Amino acid sequence: MSQTTLPSKLSALCKLPAKWLNSHWPFVLFNIYMNLGPVSAPNRQRDLCTFCTISLDQEEVFRTKVFDKSLSPFYGEDFFFEIPRPFQYLSFYIYAKGSFQRDLPVGKVSIRKKDLYQHSGKEQWFSLQPVDPNSEVQGKVHLEMRLSELITDNGPGCQQLLVRIIECQGLPLISGQNCDPYATVALVGPSRSDHKKTKVKKKTSDPHFEETFSFEVTRSSSYSKKSNFQVEEEDIEKLEIKVDLWNNGNLAQDVFLGETRVSIKILRNENFHKAWYLLQPKGNGNKHKPDDLGSLRLKVNYVEDTVLPSSCYKPLCNLLLKSPDVKPISASAAHILGDICRERYEAVLPLVRLLLHHNRLVPFLTAVAALELENTQEANTIFRGNSLATRCIDDMMKIVGKSYLMGTLKPVLDEIFDSNKSCEIDPIKLKEGDNVDVNKENLQNYVQKIFSSITQSSASCPTLMCDVFRSLRHMASKRFPVDPHVQYSAVSSFVFLRFFAVAVLSPHSFQLRPHHPDPEISRTLTLISKTIQTLGSWGSLSKNKLSSFKETFMYDFFKSFQEDKCIEKVKKFLDEISSNVNKESSGMEDALILKEGEVQKRAQGRKRIGKRNFKKRWLRVTNRELSYHKHRVFINPVLSAVGKEALCIIDVKNIRAVEKLDESAFNRKNMFQVVHAEKPLYVQAGNCVEACEWMEVLSQFSRCNERRLANFHPSTYTGGAWQCCKGLSDRAPGCKPCTTPMLANLQLDIDCDRETERIFSLLTCNDGKFQKMEDACASIAVYQGPQREQDEYSKFTIQDPKETFQTLKQLRNVMEELQTQHDRRNDPTAKYGSLGNPIVGKSIQTG
Repeated sequence: MSQTTLPSKLSALCKLPAKWLNSHWPFVLFNIYMNLGPVSAPNRQRDLCTFCTISLDQEEVFRTKVFDKSLSPFYGEDFFFEIPRPFQYLSFYIYAKGSFQRDLPVGKVSIRKKDLYQHSGKEQWFSLQPVDPNSEVQGKVHLEMRLSELITDNGPGCQQLLVRIIECQGLPLISGQNCDPYATVALVGPSRSDHKKTKVKKKTSDPHFEETFSFEVTRSSSYSKKSNFQVEEEDIEKLEIKVDLWNNGNLAQDVFLGETRVSIKILRNENFHKAWYLLQPKGNGNKHKPDDLGSLRLKVNYVEDTVLPSSCYKPLCNLLLKSPDVKPISASAAHILGDICRERYEAVLPLVRLLLHHNRLVPFLTAVAALELENTQEANTIFRGNSLATRCIDDMMKIVGKSYLMGTLKPVLDEIFDSNKSCEIDPIKLKEGDNVDVNKENLQNYVQKIFSSITQSSASCPTLMCDVFRSLRHMASKRFPVDPHVQYSAVSSFVFLRFFAVAVLSPHSFQLRPHHPDPEISRTLTLISKTIQTLGSWGSLSKNKLSSFKETFMYDFFKSFQEDKCIEKVKKFLDEISSNVNKESSGMEDALILKEGEVQKRAQGRKRIGKRNFKKRWLRVTNRELSYHKHRVFINPVLSAVGKEALCIIDVKNIRAVEKLDESAFNRKNMFQVVHAEKPLYVQAGNCVEACEWMEVLSQFSRCNERRLANFHPSTYTGGAWQCCKGLSDRAPGCKPCTTPMLANLQLDIDCDRETERIFSLLTCNDGKFQKMEDACASIAVYQGPQREQDEYSKFTIQDPKETFQTLKQLRNVMEELQTQHDRRNDPTAKYGSLGNPIVGKSIQTG
């Protein structure tokens, strides 16, 4: 995919093993935020239920589950997301769950975007800061200042300051909608405060004011009119322009949106100044004692790459794609990447994506798996380590097997989470009143459902996974010809132990559930996962060994599955997903839920104005249809039938376009439209990340539709005309090209330029290991073996030092050329005060 611009592509992983300390927490905060009378702080703290949210500026994008009544909640949740828009702060808020009133903010941690690099990859404690409404700001303002001299009839008069407030960008939403902003502009100093005000701009986060205000700075000695203030010449240096942004509350109180202050000294050398400023908290933020509210432990991994045009990456990409053909495979560029970035697990993912896109993944996996098998001495340890081969296959299964897991595991997992039945069978951990026989029956029921779902799912196993399993099976049989079971254990070690069992244990990591389970459900999943591992471990079944269960209670439980028909089911399943017969993807028999959640839906056929036209609806997307319901739809009909009947069903095959909707259409952010045979469906997502996810999943399954539109209307048809192009007919062709349709094929949805850039960045930041590997090749070639620094060299796989050194040299050349391309195109010194590099701080200090 060629790119003529240089976009900044972002990703962020926010890990929240968060611990809220109970020290130095004055109960007066609860009096303020919860309106309580004098109470004992410890008693009130014990009743506290908390949750944590993640926000881009003031827009919440994720939240954890509520943690019940604890001063030290361990949220332990992972969130990985693409950042779809510019932002200033990544913030984490702790809230106390309100029973009969709104949730109450307790504290926050805000990290400025430019500081994320300092914290990336580190797990550390951050002091919670108070959540002050006057500090919750975002956006930037464009100002112009000009100093001129006003001439009177008597000669030179006073100096006049002209301040033009041009526009703002990125102001926050108020109650989920665009604000009604206005600005106040003031010239302030030791002896004056002269205020002006702009007009209110309705329903916009990017208001254009274009208003100019004049202020007198000094007066001439001959000026006779009495002044309301006295100005000394030296006081001019202390004057500053203060700009405040407000949301007009109409009948309610106006809401502060942010401020900036600019010293008049900026005009000392030149009489003209024009720049963008980031809005700041009121008073530039209040100072608080650290640790007043406790601390939050975070691990944030932040990656920002500048992606160049496709032609720049061709040499590096070709070198990596050539890897499966290099002999030995350890001398290939892809294997060298794995060696150099051995401790960087994230290095494998872009490599797998790149090879997958170009249909080169299977031969590469075959080659690295063959290398691992050469070094495996016993059949019962096959593919048990954390090698390059196993990591690549793990990532491959996670990428291509997402829908497979959805159809196989999600229905049973949803039932486990929703019903929340006790499954504890350890006598030591049983709670008072628990019945071990009932618990065992519950556990056995869940295991049987998951086991049956897995062993009956071979027709849905992705073709790519089957190709890899077939190759592993063949190589394992060839490596250990006397062991009849190794052909099965080579496959089961991946599909059961590293795929299904791991997904059951951590459904959140595989996008099967929105949050990590609570401790009781987590215990249930642990027991199920251990049983599934043993059921799928061919060695344990075929040899009738239960050595994996050291606990007596698990040994007794598992004996009920030790039947010949259970072994036959596993054998049949492994045969079907790794046979020599080429398998075509048959698709899912039942509807597969791809995404569901609460949204705001625009009522169709209504007038444009009015909040009542937007209603909360439960939106659900399957591989067959898009539907919305009045209330949430529960998977388990035994629990509730609420929301079961759909208010509207749209066949995925009838979707003609999925596109963003202009913010001006309804004065709302994060809106998209689904164009189908009837009127467009207008939907507002909860935040920018959610909007992108909805559009992605809908586009994925409608890109191949025959009647897709080439153009669409980015706004609405109201008042007898399209608001975007003023076309009069509601059937008029769209005025903007649709997003380029691509086949609904995972391989085509991978951005190879981005993946190659990521690989380049990883190689660059590991330049020291790159050099050590070059030295190791030279040493081995000269001394016929690693005579020096053997421990250091043993970390690298060097079978052929000359061939490996040649590849390293080629890698070095293409990396240097790519770095040159970056240096030519990047402008790290964008003018301070420009739109892309706005001025930060309360005021400018000039020397």
